Amino acid sequence: MILRSVSGLLALALLAPVTPAVAATADCAPAAFTYTVLFGPHTPRATVERQLTTHCGTPVHYYPEIGVAVASADADFDRRIGVDRAFSAAKARGPAAEAAAPAVTEAPDRTGEQWDMRMLRTAQAHTVTTGSRDVVVGVLDTGVDAKHPELAGALDPALSAGCETGRPDTDPAAWGPKHGHGTGVAGVLAAAADGKGITGVAPGVRIASVQLMRPDGYMDPEGVVCGFMWAAKHRFTLTNGSWSSGPWAFLCSDRPGEQVAIEAITRAVRHATGRGVLHVASAGNFAADLTDPKTDPLRPPGNTIDKNCRLLPNQLPEVVTVSAVGYGRSLSSYSDYGAGVVHVTAPGGDRAQVPPAGEGPAMPLSTTPDGGYGSFGGTSAAAPKVAGVLALLASKYGKLPPKALKELLLRTGVQPLACPAGDARCTTDKQGRTSFYGYGLVDAAKAVRAG
Repeated sequence: MILRSVSGLLALALLAPVTPAVAATADCAPAAFTYTVLFGPHTPRATVERQLTTHCGTPVHYYPEIGVAVASADADFDRRIGVDRAFSAAKARGPAAEAAAPAVTEAPDRTGEQWDMRMLRTAQAHTVTTGSRDVVVGVLDTGVDAKHPELAGALDPALSAGCETGRPDTDPAAWGPKHGHGTGVAGVLAAAADGKGITGVAPGVRIASVQLMRPDGYMDPEGVVCGFMWAAKHRFTLTNGSWSSGPWAFLCSDRPGEQVAIEAITRAVRHATGRGVLHVASAGNFAADLTDPKTDPLRPPGNTIDKNCRLLPNQLPEVVTVSAVGYGRSLSSYSDYGAGVVHVTAPGGDRAQVPPAGEGPAMPLSTTPDGGYGSFGGTSAAAPKVAGVLALLASKYGKLPPKALKELLLRTGVQPLACPAGDARCTTDKQGRTSFYGYGLVDAAKAVRAG
């Protein structure tokens, strides 16, 4: 992962843990890694447990609807059970440094500095709706500070869970902030309209904290699968993911083991979509053409990538993928792009596009876990703005299927942006969509006033 900044008996089975008492045999090496393991959908639990333990794996959790299990095991587990079935992002990646939290700048009222919200025209949209409590947006991220005064009224603890191990944990300590990123996303989405601090895009909706991040700062496949399955079980309206799944930035379908992660995440996203959940994702901060990537900055040196490699879940067809623009409404210098990949754009900030004095920092403001405020930019900040506008649409029109909600935004809630003159990277298709901005810049007021 790289920070950029998923009824009845089936529902019970979804969250029922694989029995940990079924242990690996005594001559197995100590478990050092967590693996995502593929089975056929609806494979019996007993069969899954038997296969895992036979190959010296300890079951952690199982999602029968999509046939994905999580197990802990030693470094040779994938070779024993099959590299086409098991993958450990932590093993592939090796040790990683922890990410740093954003800087804090406190102030009683900073709404005058929210140039990004003025670009979105959220104040005008709020005269129509600030959002409904019936709408739930899952913040699939690094955890959210439930005590922040801007977020306490929006966050629903009963719908929150920690997922970093691949097994959902509803203890507040499991879904609390492990890093400032998730609290920043939450502030963009739903910071209270209380005349203090900042105001989010959809301050009237509920949010759920679904914590995916490992202690080393990565979102690995087992946590991502868990997050989408949790969202599916609880019928969230939307989820936001401002990251891509590890062990690196891109996952490549022609690399041994990585196709396991791709398949597991794809199954989880499609299951969540089938349960009525629409996912919004950031395009990424590598200044890369996602249709033809060349390098992955998180892979070992010399490890080039190609068109077989994608950001996930960002490049799945069910997802709304968002690029970023700065104050000048031009593509941010860091933002990824790609024809047919990017659906829309939203303000994420750019230090090369500096606002006039008093308009706010180049990288927009959001909430920080200590109850304060700080700059929070990147495509990480652009994606939750789009999720917020979608939440306003869902609040106005009621529950819509994911495809219908997505199409409603694209049809009614964007202002077209043309390619910048002389930039050969930007292309325009026959429908007017560009590789930089997709259908265009999201406009909250236009969206909720349509019809």
